[in-house]
Amino acid sequence: MSDPSVRVAVYPGSFDPITRGHEDLVYRSLRLTDRLIVAVAHTATQKKSALFSVEDRVELIRSVFADEPRIECTSFRGLLVDFCRQKGADLVVRGLRAVSDFEYEFQMAQMNHELSPGLETVFLTPDVNYSFLSASLVREVARLGGDVSAFVSPRVLARMQEVLGR
Repeated sequence: MSDPSVRVAVYPGSFDPITRGHEDLVYRSLRLTDRLIVAVAHTATQKKSALFSVEDRVELIRSVFADEPRIECTSFRGLLVDFCRQKGADLVVRGLRAVSDFEYEFQMAQMNHELSPGLETVFLTPDVNYSFLSASLVREVARLGGDVSAFVSPRVLARMQEVLGR
């Protein structure tokens, strides 16, 4: 069982790929929690065309945060509330880029709270420099040959170029 004096939060998502916007939210989340689990979902909640396997995403995220011992990365299947319970987490971190994100995220937070009343969701807005950024947009621009180097870490960029044959 986990130490109850240590606050554990989960930042779930597809992270395909992890972007500078995700990184910003991860580091800012550490102000709210003692330990953050970046959790890559095996099952996407929205239809997406994946660039990386779940295993590749976990490995990339681990490499991005290799110097931060308070960050763990793993994947999960099934309900987020069950994963949080298994990990001893009582806080979920979600990012909101625009008003259009709010309705969906609010519904998910309410459902998670109904399924697990002790689980709270915190919404963070991104740094203004990343407010337009999404992994889907980065994937699309990269697939079409655009320069995404400002939007992902060098390790992620190199892996994207490898996968896309560039």
